[in-house]
Amino acid sequence: MSKRTRRQFLEDSMLVTAAAAAATWNANPANRLFAEEPLAAAGPNDKLSVCCVGVRGRGGDHIANFVNRKDCEITWIVDADENIGKARAADIAKQQGREPQVATDMRQAFDDKELDIVTIATPNHWHALAAIWAMQAGKDVYVEKPVSHNVSEGRRIVEVARKYGKICQTGTQSRSMQGVRDGIQLIHDGGIGEVQMARGLCYKRRPSIGPKGEYPVPAGVNYDLWLGPAPMAPLTRQQFHYDWHWQFPYGNGDLGNQGIHQMDIARWGLKVNQLAKSAWSFGGRIGYEDAGETPNTQVCLFDYGDGKSLVFEVRGLETQPYMGAGVGNIFHGSDGYAVMPGYSDTIIFDRAGNKVREFHGGGDPYGNFVDAVRSRKSEDLRADILEGHLSSALCHLGNISYLQATDEISIADLKQVAEKASPALLAHDLLSRIESHVADNKLDPKTTKFKFGPSLPFDPQAEKFVNNSAADALLTRAYRAPFVVPASDSI
Repeated sequence: MSKRTRRQFLEDSMLVTAAAAAATWNANPANRLFAEEPLAAAGPNDKLSVCCVGVRGRGGDHIANFVNRKDCEITWIVDADENIGKARAADIAKQQGREPQVATDMRQAFDDKELDIVTIATPNHWHALAAIWAMQAGKDVYVEKPVSHNVSEGRRIVEVARKYGKICQTGTQSRSMQGVRDGIQLIHDGGIGEVQMARGLCYKRRPSIGPKGEYPVPAGVNYDLWLGPAPMAPLTRQQFHYDWHWQFPYGNGDLGNQGIHQMDIARWGLKVNQLAKSAWSFGGRIGYEDAGETPNTQVCLFDYGDGKSLVFEVRGLETQPYMGAGVGNIFHGSDGYAVMPGYSDTIIFDRAGNKVREFHGGGDPYGNFVDAVRSRKSEDLRADILEGHLSSALCHLGNISYLQATDEISIADLKQVAEKASPALLAHDLLSRIESHVADNKLDPKTTKFKFGPSLPFDPQAEKFVNNSAADALLTRAYRAPFVVPASDSI
């Protein structure tokens, strides 16, 4: 097998959309941090059989990492877009000397008794059911973030993994990055004093996805299988692939797309191993009108009690970094603060803002997953499925508050309402910067409207809202048979 690097693999792909995929790959700093050399097998002929499900975007990353491992072999490629699946398989054959089988229906691959591992990089609405089906079929699973499309789904994946004794890794790769791991350890050891607030930032420019309409499904796509658990509905966006992120039946906005990485780090740094006691969010899709439904500007506040909180901000228009981070994290401590400006770095400051220490370094989340598959110990995982469920669920709780908003209000009205609904200092800090954000993007503060969601009390043990049936209904969804995520008592 040719020892080409992962990046070379993507650049040489025969996929029609190779140029876009390669650009996405190279633009993501995390993708350049994994080991470049193929890793040795544990013994002669000791190869794990791998199926990659969903291979256009993040699935290309999965392929590039597993195809270069000497202890694994990609034997199946699954994608609802037959053209993409076949092109990926043809290129994989050049790398490993054997062309994987191709299917549009993942159940065909899961019936293969020789299959060991399933990696999942489908649209979000498929993550949970694909993971559950794979584990029920006896496979170990690497599932991309967010691991679920709603709160209930994440808990179901955890239950299935535990019941069947399967290894299930979450695709929050920063948990394997040494620069982040060292930074979190310093925070946990009291290196910046007592930490009462963590911020997650997703300042990432997102353009309009075009007008809402009814568009043809691309040739080669099995639309029924692509929709899966989601309702049967016409295609209403111009670009079939990727832009599903901004429509609620399939995606979770940037809160659950890019933001889940930073949400996970924020929760990790706070040492909170359950969901919050309340969730509150406001936001809007501002600056343009298009086929998107999810907010491109959003603020979430999660209260953990005892003065501990997690703040998350999404900004899809032009935005300047805050305290040195754009897509990253900030931890506020009594003796200083920590800034994580990316996927693999931590910078420590004292209270006066002087830099006192730095941590840098990448890692190999896929290698960690394979090691756990061989050890059969879920505790060996750096991003076990339970971690993925809790961090993904926080994103969902924020979106539920946003979706519970009954009115759209201007910045001026928003400030008055918000300061009554949350601690005044914190609300003023967030709202003043949102006000500046509107001005910086030359939007009219009188006509730029935001949805102000209610603060929703939550029971983290039961994973239900407190006396709120309307909000509870959004913890799950109505599934389209036969693509049904099983209830807890049916697992």
